[in-house]
Amino acid sequence: MGECCPPMDLFRSEPMQLVQIIIPIESAHLTVSYLGDLGLLQFKDLNAEKSPFQRTYAAQIKRSAEMARKLRFFKDQMLKANLPSSKSKRQVDVNVDNLEVKLGEFEAELIEINSNSEKLQRSYNELIEYKLVLEKAGEFFHSAQSSAALQQRENESRHIGDESLDTPLLLEQEASTDPSKQVKLGFLTGLVPRGKSLAFERILFRATRGNVFLRQAVVENPVTDPVSGEKVEKNVFVVFYSGERAKNKILKICEAFGANRYSFPEDLGRQAQMITEVSGRISELKTTIDIGLLHQGSLLQNIGEHFEHWNLLVRKEKSIYHHLNMLSLDVTKKCLVAEGWSPIFASKQIQDALQRAAFDSNSQVGAIFQVLHTQEAPPTYFRTNKFTSSFQEIVEAYGVAKYQEANPAVYTIVTFPFLFAVMFGDWGHGICLLLATLYLIGREKKLSSQKLGDIMEMAFGGRYVILLMAIFSIYTGLIYNEFFSVPFELFGSSAYACRDLSCRDATTAGLIKVRPTYPFGLDPVWHGSRSELPFLNSLKMKMSILLGVVQMNLGIIISFFNARFFRSGVNVWFQFIPQIIFLNSLFGYLSVLIVMKWWTGSKADLYHVMIYMFLSPTDELGENQLFSGQRTVQLVLLLLAFVSVPWMLFPKPFILKKQHQDRHQGQSYALLENTEESLQVNSNHDAHGHGEFEFSEVFVHQMIHTIEFVLGAVSNTASYLRLWALSLAHSELSSVFYDKVLLLAWGFNNVIILIVGIIVFICATVGVLLLMETLSAFLHALRLHWVEFQNKFYEGDGYKFYPFSFALLDDEDE
Repeated sequence: MGECCPPMDLFRSEPMQLVQIIIPIESAHLTVSYLGDLGLLQFKDLNAEKSPFQRTYAAQIKRSAEMARKLRFFKDQMLKANLPSSKSKRQVDVNVDNLEVKLGEFEAELIEINSNSEKLQRSYNELIEYKLVLEKAGEFFHSAQSSAALQQRENESRHIGDESLDTPLLLEQEASTDPSKQVKLGFLTGLVPRGKSLAFERILFRATRGNVFLRQAVVENPVTDPVSGEKVEKNVFVVFYSGERAKNKILKICEAFGANRYSFPEDLGRQAQMITEVSGRISELKTTIDIGLLHQGSLLQNIGEHFEHWNLLVRKEKSIYHHLNMLSLDVTKKCLVAEGWSPIFASKQIQDALQRAAFDSNSQVGAIFQVLHTQEAPPTYFRTNKFTSSFQEIVEAYGVAKYQEANPAVYTIVTFPFLFAVMFGDWGHGICLLLATLYLIGREKKLSSQKLGDIMEMAFGGRYVILLMAIFSIYTGLIYNEFFSVPFELFGSSAYACRDLSCRDATTAGLIKVRPTYPFGLDPVWHGSRSELPFLNSLKMKMSILLGVVQMNLGIIISFFNARFFRSGVNVWFQFIPQIIFLNSLFGYLSVLIVMKWWTGSKADLYHVMIYMFLSPTDELGENQLFSGQRTVQLVLLLLAFVSVPWMLFPKPFILKKQHQDRHQGQSYALLENTEESLQVNSNHDAHGHGEFEFSEVFVHQMIHTIEFVLGAVSNTASYLRLWALSLAHSELSSVFYDKVLLLAWGFNNVIILIVGIIVFICATVGVLLLMETLSAFLHALRLHWVEFQNKFYEGDGYKFYPFSFALLDDEDE
């Protein structure tokens, strides 16, 4: 944006304007392209009533989508071939029309190569299986033939030895047997998946009622199935049957079990010949397949060198035509009319882009740029950088600020990591978090160009948030004086000592002050069990209330400046002031008492003071009195708190009704000097400035707001006690891991146990305290900002500014 951009203002969104651009058709494509390079204009859809197929450039979008499909096809092929796309050093500018032809040629060639490769690969896999069948089934037949020959020799030798007078008769009887009554056996061979082999055998037996003979042999290595192309463990089978009926049943069973069948010659000589022929064909096919893969790899490598450039070009083209479809044709059908939102500071840059587009396209007429006046609420645009963008996203996860509304992200930059640190305070854990964050920041350029996992992506995106969280955690850890739950005398010796040896590990009654007050943070002596309620816990609890009251007051003050900005005097006097009075009459007063008790060292019971302020406001305070005139002050504050409730409820609806009546009678008006002021005033009065004024609706709405604020003041203050609870939980967990794991392992005086104890301590610290506790404290800090802080002033009902920008195309999903 260069020199034309004013300084970045994160507190208020950028002033916006609605612009109209009239573009000659011959320069429309180039104009939208230049505006996409600029990235400062959000187009409005002027053809919302038309379907995508009825728009002017539907054919061009379809063409771009087809080219994108081809590029996705190329990407899938490169992933299958393990060929990542790489940017070529020299990128030749290519015309979209030429690119379309080139992509079509590449796709046709790749499809043909893949088709031939699939056919060759299937034939190759079939021949591999056929060779296995020839080898394994050949072993069956060779073994059976050897056994038959051996048995025949044994029978002949036995027959000669047992010869008698009856032998010729038997031979004659055998010779006279009818040849037509002899049974002829057939057989089938093939491969069946090993996981189905038992079921295959069982079904064959049942279907043929046991009239089959099955032999199987295990194939040692998985083979590639010709049909599925997957590696499968298989068995070679030979099944003998009798009759055509049995054969048909076996064929159907083979088909059902996915068993591939292959022919097998009965002649042993023919078997050896077939094995030789199949081996030769396998070798030839292997050579052919390798040549095809080399050609495919060369083609994909050529595509990969230009893929990123082509992909970006197609996505730009599609995006350009998508936005051109938002433009409307004028009555002469020679110009396109565009409307859109842009920051006011971008006017000069947009006009320069329009002039360049007209010059580069040789257009005889330039585009016309003009600002429109409108009552429509503009989009919200905050200019952020890599540091502030994460905090802005935290706020916008709750809701986008409406136009010119105060941006909570400004305060969140400080308050969010600080409230996190209040719950996470331990300077040992903070250093670990800081080192991890510095690693992410140090490798920022490299990691930003890589695809990270979901969790790592979130951590890297919020690295600057985590950086401040770590720094603030070190700060609060030094205040708590906790290093992995262990106190250190970093800033000098403790101010307290025991009177005698009997007071060690006892209550605070045995301690006396012997030195000046500890200069920074908590005195180490207040850790552990030296008091029935450790001072650190009391400090954290009271500090949680103080922080909550301060942040809620900050929210109300911001709402005051919001009301001043939008010129809403009603909100100032009948919302801001009574809210401040109510909140501080009760909880502001409690905060003052907490500070005074710390300052004076008083033993007053603040619970008793606050409870009896309501139950018995006129009673004497006795030993709970912190200053003179305290009872009178409490009566005044209590009266103000009760008065502030009807003050919030009743006046505002009547004043709004009176203003509405005066406006419609012409007794009040506003002079609109410029577009920005017009937008502000109109957005403020849209709710009640037009149409009928529903007094009952406004009154009920105000009553709901009043009840919500009164109850919310109590519940929100109590909600801030989560700062104390989470901090206590973090401290206690850290103490348990230190005492029950590390110190316990140290006490055994065994090296192995000590090493195991250190490993367990590190794993528990990283897994529980640095990951789970970090996430827990993050979520609670998020809730305190979204609910307790932002509900005082932040409406979050706006919509975000999404300019047409080619720089955002990389993040879009096809």
